[in-house]
Amino acid sequence: MKQQILLVEDDREIARIIKDTLMKEDYGVTWATTGIEGLEDFSAGDYDLILVDWMMPEMDGLSMIEHIRLKSDVPIIMISAKNNDADKVEGLQGADDYLAKPFSLEELKARVRSQLRRWQRYNKVQAADEVITFMHGLKIDWPKERVYLEDDVINLTQKEFALLKVLAQNPFELFTKEALYTHVWQQVELDQTHTVTVHIKALREKLKDPVKSPYFIQTVWGKGYRFIGEQV
Repeated sequence: MKQQILLVEDDREIARIIKDTLMKEDYGVTWATTGIEGLEDFSAGDYDLILVDWMMPEMDGLSMIEHIRLKSDVPIIMISAKNNDADKVEGLQGADDYLAKPFSLEELKARVRSQLRRWQRYNKVQAADEVITFMHGLKIDWPKERVYLEDDVINLTQKEFALLKVLAQNPFELFTKEALYTHVWQQVELDQTHTVTVHIKALREKLKDPVKSPYFIQTVWGKGYRFIGEQV
């Protein structure tokens, strides 16, 4: 099978050149023009590498990378016209490599090959936990997207499961309602924090998680939510 690359670039001419170059190298390439569109494509597909421009409409490359890193270690190469050392350091906070414009196509191909080799090695030696069990009876089967409470299947909606996944796979990390909405609904937050509140409430009820003394999802008043479940 072809290795799949997600290209997120709003400059059509640059995107066309990059896409044509990579397709000639026998990679499959999906092209998105905004950060939001890139997140949607990422969620819908299975990619081996992401190339993302820094400056884009709707959502910039740094923000997009931040959301992707919540659930994936897929290699990411940041592409940017910013080429001073401070910008590179900032870009590499989430990305694995930094390619400053203008760049040669030979350099692009070399960096893509390098990151894909590392990703292949990583996948061979890393075995992610498929089923995780927590205290108070919670068990999550990530590949099957099944959630159990005291061995009984809990029927979650797609959004409820997505919220639980973001929180549980990033334990003790605080998420604002705005960040959860952007990540799960993959839209720029437009006063939709009530939507997150409603879904978190429904999720808690299904998990039988008390609000005042929670086992799993803690409310940090005025700030957001964090997952505090303890693994067995």
